[in-house]
Parts: sequence; C-alpha cells; structure tokens
Amino acid sequence: MNTKYIDLINQTFYFPQDEFKLEDKTLQFHDIDLMKLVEDYGTPLKFTYLPQISNNIGRAKSWFSKAIKKHKYKGKYHYCYCTKSSHFKHVLNEALKNDIHIETSSAFDIDIVEKLKEEGKITDKTYVISNGFKREQYVTNIARLINNGHKNCIPIIDNYEEIDLLSQEIKGKFNIGIRIASEEEPKFEFYTSRLGIGYKNILPFYRNQVKDNKKVKLKMLHFFINTGIRDNAYYWNELSKCLKVYTNLKRICPSLDSLNIGGGFPIKNSLAFDFDYEYMVDEIINQIQLFCEQEEVDVPNLFTEFGSFTVGESGGAIYEVLYQKQQNDREKWNMINSSFITTLPDTWAINKRFVMLPINRWHDSYERVLLGGLTCDSDDYYNSEQHMNAIYLPKYNKEKPLYLGFFNTGAYQETIGGFGGLQHCLIPSPKHILIDRDEDGNLTTKIFSEQQKSEDLLKILGYNNQSES
Repeated sequence: MNTKYIDLINQTFYFPQDEFKLEDKTLQFHDIDLMKLVEDYGTPLKFTYLPQISNNIGRAKSWFSKAIKKHKYKGKYHYCYCTKSSHFKHVLNEALKNDIHIETSSAFDIDIVEKLKEEGKITDKTYVISNGFKREQYVTNIARLINNGHKNCIPIIDNYEEIDLLSQEIKGKFNIGIRIASEEEPKFEFYTSRLGIGYKNILPFYRNQVKDNKKVKLKMLHFFINTGIRDNAYYWNELSKCLKVYTNLKRICPSLDSLNIGGGFPIKNSLAFDFDYEYMVDEIINQIQLFCEQEEVDVPNLFTEFGSFTVGESGGAIYEVLYQKQQNDREKWNMINSSFITTLPDTWAINKRFVMLPINRWHDSYERVLLGGLTCDSDDYYNSEQHMNAIYLPKYNKEKPLYLGFFNTGAYQETIGGFGGLQHCLIPSPKHILIDRDEDGNLTTKIFSEQQKSEDLLKILGYNNQSES
C-alpha cells in the first residue's frame, strides 16, 4: 500500500526534477544538501542560490538568440534586469556578470546605478531604462546620471509633464521612451493601466511635445501588461495593438528603433508547473516580424525587463514545524517557527503560491494539514497548493522534527516584508545566507545577515534612544 509521502509525490508529479531530488532520503535543491544547511545554520532560514540568477539570464538569452537566428530577425536583443524585484548588491553583482542592462523604478535606484558604475560593474554603454512616475528627486537623479555622461540612460515618459521636467535639468540632448498605458484583462477592477499614456494619445503626444523638441529624441516604445507574458488571446491582442502604435509612430519618427516588451515571464510555483518559454519567445519574434513586414517598417531592437524571472528561482526559506494543533475533527494546524506575513508576504497579500516541500521524512506516512505562522493575525497561514486544494505533509511526530522548504521565493519578499525593519508582532527576520560555487564548482556559503535581535527592534521603536528619558 502506497502511504508514504514519497509515494504521493511520485503518483502526482514527474519526480525527481531538474532542481529537486532526494539524496539519503532528504531533499536536495540544485544539489544543495538542505538538511546540512539546517544543521549548520538552524531555522528559520532564508537563502539565495546565486548561480541560478546567471542560469536564468542565460536561458532567456539563448531563447531570444535562437528565435532571432531562426526568423533572420534584423533587430538586436537586450536583456534588462528589473531592480525592484531585488535591489540587494549580491543579486546585482551576480546578474551583471552576464552582460545585461538595468531597469529602474525610483530615485534611489539611480544612486545604486552610480555605485555600480564606481565599482566598474556597469559602464556608460549599459542601458539604464528609467521607468515609473517621476517625482522631483527621481528627475534630478536621472538628469545627474545623463549630465555625467551616461547617454544610454533612457527615461520612459509616464505622463505629459515629464518631458518638460527632464528638459529643465538635463543639459543638451537626451533620448526618451514612451510607455503605453495598456488595457487590462477584463477581470481586473479597472480598464486601463495607471502607468503610461493611452494608445490613442501617443501619436498626438509625439506630434505636440516631441517632434519639434530639439532636445529630445524618441528611441523606444514601452509595452507591459500586468498579467505578464502568457499564451492567451488577451496577450496576443494587446501585443498586436502595441505593434500598431509602434509602426504608425515609426513612419513619422525615424529615430524610434526599439520596442520594450517589459517583463512578465512566470516562474515555477509548483512541481506541476509547465510553461513553454522557448515557444513564447519564438512566437513573439515571429509576430513582431510579420507585423512590421506587413506595415513595411523596419523591425525594432527588443528589450525585456525580467525581474522575478531573473531572481525569483534563486531564493528559498526553511522552517521547522514546532507543534501541531487539532482544532476540530478535520483541521490540523502545523505551526511553523516563523511567520508567513513577515517572511513570505505575497502568500498573505496576493495569495501567491510557492513550491513547498518537506526537507526530510519523505519515507514517512502523510496527512492533510494547514500551516500556521506565529503572529496573532488570523491571516498568517498557508492552506493550499496550486496543484491541489490541500497541503499534504509527513505526519507530525514531536519526537521526529519536520522541516519545510519554500522555494523560488527570491523576488520581492524581502523588500515587501521590510528587510531589516519592524516585522508584524515583532517576529524577527530570519538568518539569511548566500550560496555560491567556487571555480571548481564546489558549494560555498556565507552569512549575509543574522536573525534580528530584540535590541535591533527596540532601537527602531525608540526604546534604546539614550537621549530620551
């Protein structure tokens, strides 16, 4: 009778998978011995496996290279990293090993770019695509970067006032892009994105504010939809509308030579995840080429801004099940030694699911459970997986500790959770380690940050301010 947890996984999925396998009856992630991490560093624990960042960048570049060659596409492809997914230096350092470019979202991003330039990680040849609504400090920082010689900084115009604001501070000529305010999927609560300028308004905007402005040269049209890149009628229809704007604009604006299709590649959120990245890239290239041929305009250079895809699959979190509470006849709550709200806030805020697997005890029998966090908030729980409307884990046994791993958590969770700051119910941020490989391919680990201490939180709250009585 197949009653072990490993039997459940083998019956439900193809297993092992590229990044997951069992070794000595415990889970390995990219050949990392997760139980050894637990033994060496304890739990709760967060980790970043840096080589996966370069791996995903390489994968995407190869898909675009293959499609460009197949279709004899005459434009160039540029991979940009969307920094808001994770601003940490170790992430940028790894990503920039791969000849990529940067997309920024706010004023302080430019300070990070300037630090990276000082260290030689990027040069004036690196494209800096500056998105977002531009307040005074953001405009000032963009202008400073361009005035200091970074001509490949391209501010993406989000509203009608930004050209004038930028022109007042930037000395000499500069390049710009325009963001299309895409129409959202029908299920959204609003019809049109708050970001950018509407489809119908872009040509009049170009004629009124850009065409005769001798300081400004339009180089890029920017297109992105919130649902990301998906093989459905909605995505292909929005791309077609974008291409219509691009070709109409290209006819009257010879300097326009680039199309930015934004980010939106999904990342693996279940062992059942299935997305044909290579097909999607091939079809995007094909659609752009066919549309431009039909409209008799040159194909654009292509930019992408992959954020979650770049860094998401490098991250993980490990917890221990502390205790099991039987709250009624059907519901068993496994309490973890941390909080979902504070360490994986997307599980709480947008009901996001990550790959969740036990680290050990795969050969024990299993049970259906709910997972609860330590805060006194009723929403601090995790109750279902993408592939099934339940969580199944090895049966709780207070004599046999159970450790759980959440994987592909590397995008947004630290910044949304307020890394280094206050956490809900003052639950401390976990220890965070960086995992890399040396020149011989051997794993190396180092502590990036220790678990928060009470004095860290008391200082933020003002209790350790000696000047106050």
